[in-house]
Amino acid sequence: MDGAGGPGEAPAQEALQSLSRRLQVQEKEMELVKAALAEALRLLRLHTPPTPLQDPGTPAMPRDSSPAAPPGLPPTCGPSLVSRGTQTETEAETEPSPGPPGLSNGPPAPQGGSEEPGGTQSEGGGSSSSGTGSPGPPGVLRLVQPPQRADTPRRNSSSSSSPSERPRQKLSRKAASSANLLLRSGSTESRGGKDPLSSPGGPGSRRSNYNLGISVKMFLRGRPITMYIPSGIRSLEELPSGPPPETLSLDWVYGYRGRDSRSNLFVLRSGEVVYFIACVVVLYRPEGGPGGPGGGGQRHYRGHTDCVRCLAVHPDGVRVASGQTAGVDKDGKPLQPVVHVWDSETLLKLQEIGLGAFERGVGALAFSVADQGAFLCVVDDSNEHMLSVWDCSRGTKLAEIKSTNDSVLAVGFSPRDSSCIVTSGKSHVHFWNWSGGAGLPGNGTLTRKQGVFGKYKKPKFIPCFVFLRDGDILTGDSEGNILTWGRSLSDSRTPGRGGAKETYGIVAQAHAHEGSIFALCLRRDGTVLSGGGRDRRLVQWGPGLVALQEAEIPEHFGAVRAIAEGLGSELLVGTTKNALLRGDLAQGFSPVIQGHTDELWGLCTHPFQNRFLTCGHDRQLCLWDGEGHALAWSIDLKETGLCADFHPSGAVVAVGLNTGRWLVLDTETREIVSDITDGNEQLSVVRYSPDGLYLAIGSHDNMIYIYSVSSDGAKSSRFGRCVGHSSFITHLDWSKDGSFIMSNSGDYEILYWDVVGGCKLLRNRYDSRDREWATYTCVLGFHVYGVWPDGSDGTDINSLCRSHNERVVAVADDFCKVHLFQYPCARAKAPSLVYGGHGSHVTSVRFTHDDSHLISLGGKDASIFQWRVLGAGGAGPAPATPSRTPSLSPASSLDV
Repeated sequence: MDGAGGPGEAPAQEALQSLSRRLQVQEKEMELVKAALAEALRLLRLHTPPTPLQDPGTPAMPRDSSPAAPPGLPPTCGPSLVSRGTQTETEAETEPSPGPPGLSNGPPAPQGGSEEPGGTQSEGGGSSSSGTGSPGPPGVLRLVQPPQRADTPRRNSSSSSSPSERPRQKLSRKAASSANLLLRSGSTESRGGKDPLSSPGGPGSRRSNYNLGISVKMFLRGRPITMYIPSGIRSLEELPSGPPPETLSLDWVYGYRGRDSRSNLFVLRSGEVVYFIACVVVLYRPEGGPGGPGGGGQRHYRGHTDCVRCLAVHPDGVRVASGQTAGVDKDGKPLQPVVHVWDSETLLKLQEIGLGAFERGVGALAFSVADQGAFLCVVDDSNEHMLSVWDCSRGTKLAEIKSTNDSVLAVGFSPRDSSCIVTSGKSHVHFWNWSGGAGLPGNGTLTRKQGVFGKYKKPKFIPCFVFLRDGDILTGDSEGNILTWGRSLSDSRTPGRGGAKETYGIVAQAHAHEGSIFALCLRRDGTVLSGGGRDRRLVQWGPGLVALQEAEIPEHFGAVRAIAEGLGSELLVGTTKNALLRGDLAQGFSPVIQGHTDELWGLCTHPFQNRFLTCGHDRQLCLWDGEGHALAWSIDLKETGLCADFHPSGAVVAVGLNTGRWLVLDTETREIVSDITDGNEQLSVVRYSPDGLYLAIGSHDNMIYIYSVSSDGAKSSRFGRCVGHSSFITHLDWSKDGSFIMSNSGDYEILYWDVVGGCKLLRNRYDSRDREWATYTCVLGFHVYGVWPDGSDGTDINSLCRSHNERVVAVADDFCKVHLFQYPCARAKAPSLVYGGHGSHVTSVRFTHDDSHLISLGGKDASIFQWRVLGAGGAGPAPATPSRTPSLSPASSLDV
């Protein structure tokens, strides 16, 4: 039998394989048909005018009218057009009536499930299909109308279909079933229960056919975000537009850019100390002003559009030149480097020099001295480090030449002769002879003589130099040596302007410091000060480079970066750890300005004092006194701090680190009272509940960890975890009763949690539309969705904070700006007041406890800005029903 059955087995196998292939092809064709039918049904729902279900004999409702609301519910909001680059929609949804199983009767009611075809989540990120429910390209506006609902036979209806219609009905049901598959969301919330409003009414009820849950929908990176309108708002059009009546005024800037810049500290004729950080040039008054250490105060020149890199003070002690680096604006257009010449008394710009003439940035500046500052020398940051001379009064270029391919760190005019210019930098000292060309633009010439080191070791860098009164030049180098360059006899073989010119050669050398010399300063009495890097010493030198006196800068302030002579024997010293010290060689030095040295992210304000706390990538945790404008204390975290929050008692503060570890510190003793690790991902937010009973910790492992906290905040124990986000946690807020949490994630989800009830995910988000929040820092939500700019990719806003009086909301964006909006900000493209000054993305904003000030953090510029809130913001809490909400394009925002 085996031998007989063998020959016939092969054809049978081939026949089975052929049938299997044909079956697979047919199944694929059926899938395509189902998809096409689902798309056709979706298009019919979107483009067919809505027709309400009616009982026989009931007069037809006019097309323009909307159904009345049932008793006890707010009137239905009519669909309103929302102009928005992120494509916001206002959607009026209809409630499905009972029908045959699997037959789609329009969009589902607001609940945990999806509300948009194409597998999109109803609120927050989730998945988004490009085939169905596609939002279209950014900037396209769409008004979503309720889809038309056809009258379908009820299950108990006496009418029956003819045999010829049954296959068609069956096909329609299959297509509708395919569409329902597309309606399902992958979110955990899609498996939630139905909203009470979505249940059908009794027999003969017409109002029950409509779902009165009104939502606003916006898209970020093609993902829909649905936000339910609170029941107290009858129509979006009732919300007035306009910028807030409150304004901001820059009160204080914490920090000083000493880490990576030079030529950054001078004293003006008025006694003010001028320096820069980020895009702001600060004029600090050590004496005579209100507030601040030593009675000081600040003024600010804010004319620059990108980071300031160098300064020069005119011989009159009033005018200042400041050069900025190149950058880009929020639209990607380049911001060209430029030099501003401005009046330090009026803070008015007098001249803009070199717009379009420099590349990358302005590296060094110097005014001429012999002719009362008639000329300005500029070195840019291009590969050739172009050296140019400009007429200060006309703003015209007189001469230009390629300097060197090596870095140029300093430039200066000889105080005896403006035709002599010196530059120094990497492995060079250059002496330039300048011929002015009778003052005609572009007719001047520059010729170079290179400094020869001869028998002396050639250093890697010459960061600084200074002219002595007898015409000699002192240079400080990376070997810790001070070289004296003296004038030699004229060399007839290298004639300059008007014949042979004298040259410079090394006549003496003194070993002054261990490590590099970063600064040299000529004092009024003729002595010279030198500041060392590695040894942090400040040394005073007499004639012949004889050491007269010295002092050492404390290690935690860093090395000496710049030196300026103040009134009398007072000295100002800038350090590489972004501190500004004041004192003298005999009494020592104390800080008057301090700051962080690396990127900042963590910020929180004290619950009842004008204090705030910051942390960042420099691993320092700093508590600042907002009234005294001083650092109260700082500790080394040993790890990067990313977030922080005060306990409502103010006794302790929680700090989240980049390793999943979080600490609780006593604010008085600075001792760590709790040290706990949750996961191994970085923590992005920590937030105490308003009653102080719970602590929520949002992690990049997609979880929110909840801890029970003792009354003094010192002890914590794990209460539970909120699990349900599909991406890392970015922001969270507690409800006013301390029972619920609203959270945002990296994929733009908005989820709500019942913490007291066991850290449960609230699948019916519609019920949370009227919940009141103790704070509002979530960047996604109905009350703040108007802050998002046109064409946003979802990362343009880093931080958001509502004021305690609930009148305004401050926003930190990725384009170095701080915005101030009205609250609630529930209309698209809301107008704002825009404030510049930061030189990097603004990472966080927070209001102080009494809303008198706003604190903003710069990212890479490591700056802290304290803004004073002016206007109507301090007159108590806002009314319960929204009275004013903005609605304009950010293009029309007011730059302040």
